[in-house]
Amino acid sequence: MKLHQARADGRNLFTGYGPGYVSINGARRQVSTVVLSDRVLDWEIAGFSALTEATFAALAALPVEIVLLGTGPTLRFPHPRLTQPLRDAGIGLEVMDTSAACRTYNILLGEDRRVAAAVLIEPGATSPPGP
Repeated sequence: MKLHQARADGRNLFTGYGPGYVSINGARRQVSTVVLSDRVLDWEIAGFSALTEATFAALAALPVEIVLLGTGPTLRFPHPRLTQPLRDAGIGLEVMDTSAACRTYNILLGEDRRVAAAVLIEPGATSPPGP
């Protein structure tokens, strides 16, 4: 699915998503990714089962007020013990499927919120050919 076509004020936006990929500013990514308004980071996570407390501690170090966790095509909640570093840092966490995380990120960014989207791309997921 395609979303916005253009960058807003030089900030990173999701411009599409589908099975096995997300597009940021028109660039397709087929690996788990963390997106902030000013940068896009590879996220060295092999899938939902690989999430650890250290994973969330790294997210807690980001300069954001909320993290959107996109868990792939289905909604899955990490154990609260794993997400404790975010709570300790006073950073909100919203868990949703990846398509909802992409749309919500764009909305919150448009409201000038300090948001990060951490989206999981599961190994072996397939994506259709195209841009």
